[in-house]
Amino acid sequence: MKVLYAIQGTGNGHLSRSMDIVPRLQQMAEVDVVVSGIQGDLKLPFPVKYKFHGMGFIFGKSGGVDLWRTFYKSNFRKFLKEVNQLPVEEYDLVLCDFEPVSAWACYLKNKTCIGLSHQSAVLAQNVPKADSDDMIGKLILKQYAPVTEQYGFHFKSFAGNIYTPVIRKQVREQLVENRGHYTVYLPAFDDDKLIEKLSKFKQVQWDVFSKHNKKAFKHKHISIQPINNEEFIHSMATSAGVLCGAGFETPAEALFMKKKLLVIPMKNQYEQQLNAAALKSMGVTVIKSLKAKHDEVITNWLQNGQVIQVNYPDQTQQVLDTIFARHAAKQPLLVQ
Repeated sequence: MKVLYAIQGTGNGHLSRSMDIVPRLQQMAEVDVVVSGIQGDLKLPFPVKYKFHGMGFIFGKSGGVDLWRTFYKSNFRKFLKEVNQLPVEEYDLVLCDFEPVSAWACYLKNKTCIGLSHQSAVLAQNVPKADSDDMIGKLILKQYAPVTEQYGFHFKSFAGNIYTPVIRKQVREQLVENRGHYTVYLPAFDDDKLIEKLSKFKQVQWDVFSKHNKKAFKHKHISIQPINNEEFIHSMATSAGVLCGAGFETPAEALFMKKKLLVIPMKNQYEQQLNAAALKSMGVTVIKSLKAKHDEVITNWLQNGQVIQVNYPDQTQQVLDTIFARHAAKQPLLVQ
């Protein structure tokens, strides 16, 4: 049986999840991997057969998506060419983690495409909603990577087809302790903005992982270093707390490690607004920006922030077994 597993490569969350899913898939079938996107930083430990430009967003430096650079970097003609090039009809099963090339290739060729992603969960009926209803953001979430059926991951199992997060084996096996520093991952802010803000909290050792710098340096009690998967996980595992965007994988891993958590959702990114609403409903501290009016909240979090208790069992194999049982038999076996 041949399976195509497609990964969104904008950012690192989808790539992180694939490190646990793909090895399990490889034990169940013959697997080819698609990655599209231009903003990922992680090196995958398995071969990628198809690498596409895709259609993603560009991180800004002031807390949000850089809409102009996103539009400038978009190449719709190239995207359509990639959609036409991807031979989805050659596979018995296509699994899509919010990856648009495979999703649209399946849509145009009337091929079943199974969504297996966090985005498959955020718009579900019982999931907490953002304060404002972003119609364009909602449309993007629905149409960016259209799928036939969806299985989602979220911070809580809000419905029957929503599972708790995939926590990588590498994270599950970490020795967790508290060495007093705070780990920071805010890719939508540049280093100067972070240094300006974090310098106000002088008694805190900040360990910042930067998407905007390739060389490590220190500024007083703030260390800045480029993104490195192993070092980032180790920093989180030994931290007193984690300050990050309202993505999915990093907050989920911080909660799993029982770290107190403060999140800042990116501007112009509706999914992160929805994530922030879900995390806030669980008791996680959420602020909208790094403006001075939020300094008191940050100070209170540093002094009094509480760990939110979660239970994230390893459900990855269960999810894959469910999908194979429900969908693999429906697909015609290919003649080898």
